[in-house]
Formats: sequence, structure tokens, C-alpha cells
Amino acid sequence: MSTSLLTDLSRTARLFHALADETRLAILRQLVDGERCVCELTGILDAAQSRLSFHLRAMKDAGVLIDRRQGRWVYYQINPEALETISAVAAELKPANAQAQHGWTVADGCCG
Repeated sequence: MSTSLLTDLSRTARLFHALADETRLAILRQLVDGERCVCELTGILDAAQSRLSFHLRAMKDAGVLIDRRQGRWVYYQINPEALETISAVAAELKPANAQAQHGWTVADGCCG
């Protein structure tokens, strides 16, 4: 990736916001092994379909999930590109990486 992922702050914030909820993280945990139907998730997570749909929609709108409709049911799966982006952003935020990329050292502080 040639430009910093941190330059698109709006997209980055949407991705991280989509993960900033216990229910949403529980949904991701259930989708690690592949796609699942909403009806399966409601049973596994013991959550009302309306509540689950709210969280699934937020994650889909942020690009974290991909969905497909089959008849009256909707199946969800993790969008691997979103996870790659999240991982890359997290890597950019590591202090050692920032120092190396910008040539900073501890002695280069602004008040030195």
C-alpha cells in the first residue's frame, strides 16, 4: 500500500467503530469458520433478530462483513480485505514502526 491507511481517517474510524462492541466481536468470532445465516446467529448468541440485525448492518456498512441473500435468509461472512486493512492500520500505529518510517529517535523530541 503506497499511501498511509491513516490518511483516510473516516474509513479507518468506521472499521474500528464496527469492532468496538462486544456483540459485534461475538458475531465475528462466530464467523471465523465461515458464513452463517442470521437465524443461526440468533440462536448461538441468544440475541433477538432485530438487535442482531442492527449490529450486522453496522458491520456490513463499515465493510467488515459481506452478505448474500438466499430465499428469505441472509448469510454473512467476514470480508477478508477489511481485516487486512485493520491489521495494516494497527501495524502503522506501532511506535517502533512510526519511528522507523519517519526516522525519529527518542532524542529527537520536539522540546529537546
